[in-house]
Amino acid sequence: MGKFYSTKTYGNDRGLSCCFRQWRSTHSHCSLLHGYSIGVKVIFECESLDERNWVMDFGGLKEFKKWLEHMFDHTLLIAEDDPHKDLFLNLPQDTASIRLVPAVGCERFAEMAYNELAKVIANSVTKGTALNPTVRVKSVEVFEHGANSSIYEG
Repeated sequence: MGKFYSTKTYGNDRGLSCCFRQWRSTHSHCSLLHGYSIGVKVIFECESLDERNWVMDFGGLKEFKKWLEHMFDHTLLIAEDDPHKDLFLNLPQDTASIRLVPAVGCERFAEMAYNELAKVIANSVTKGTALNPTVRVKSVEVFEHGANSSIYEG
């Protein structure tokens, strides 16, 4: 039996402008604070369509969009193991909207988004609000810009 897929994209133009540093990249300027207006592309999959012949009702993604904005809209993401973590966490509150995360980089952001979206979908199935209870997240791709992206598939 085949599968159906659909995609939802939150483009780089949506204003998910975040700043981070990959402190372990000591060979590169990526170890310095830098930022991107990231984009996110989600691929959904299922074996059977809902009664409207849809894989995913995109109207059911409001909670995920809110999470994306909370995590990546004008934020400073700091890795939990960053040796300067305390310096960043002690910045005045009106200086930066800081998110402490397990790790930084597009690969990790894609994994974080995948896990969050999988929870959102699972909750909608549990609550009985999912229009297609068979839908799953296949993958999440996070773009720094048009030339660089990373994909996490669960």
